Amino acid sequence: MSHPVPARLYRIAAAAGCGSAAILLVNAAKRAEVIPTSAVTQLVAPLAQILALALVTALYLAFGRRTGTFGLVAYLLNALALASLVGVEFVINLVFKDLPAATIQALRDGPLGVALTTASVMFLLGTLAFVAAMLRSREVPPAPLVLYAVGAIPVSLRAFVPEEVLDLGLVVLAAGIAWLAIWLFNRASQITTWTTTSAPPVRRTVRV
Repeated sequence: MSHPVPARLYRIAAAAGCGSAAILLVNAAKRAEVIPTSAVTQLVAPLAQILALALVTALYLAFGRRTGTFGLVAYLLNALALASLVGVEFVINLVFKDLPAATIQALRDGPLGVALTTASVMFLLGTLAFVAAMLRSREVPPAPLVLYAVGAIPVSLRAFVPEEVLDLGLVVLAAGIAWLAIWLFNRASQITTWTTTSAPPVRRTVRV
């Protein structure tokens, strides 16, 4: 039996999604040198993934469970990827920043490089799978999901794409997340929970 999630929790997750989008925009502006790099901007960078995880979890609880095993696997892969990216962002923003280029390259050539690459590949696969699951639910609007998927591609391939492409990817990703968050916030009180083994709720219309 499935238990409904309070609308307040959906709204909190939506607010977290807006926070994630804001931090992604700060990261893009920092990388493009629109704003200066500081201890604060470096420290908050990993929070984007943590806050995005709250939004992804809320979307799965509201709609992803309706897509069965595929939705569950897609959510778990995406959640694991986001969690691993928190570590990646800490390394890039709080460790690499104080190391000489030769040391960074030496670290990338070792096990750390394998871990960074694995996290990036997981993020790409997890994002695409999760977006596919949300599209399959036919409840979440496709436009922000497409933005979310498109933005995740250059972010996942950050080691192989030009800086300008990465910055654009961060902006597109932020736009998709913000759109999904605002939509979820507005929809929170209307979400109906049902199990994958039961029929979806039937909407009845009363004729006068």
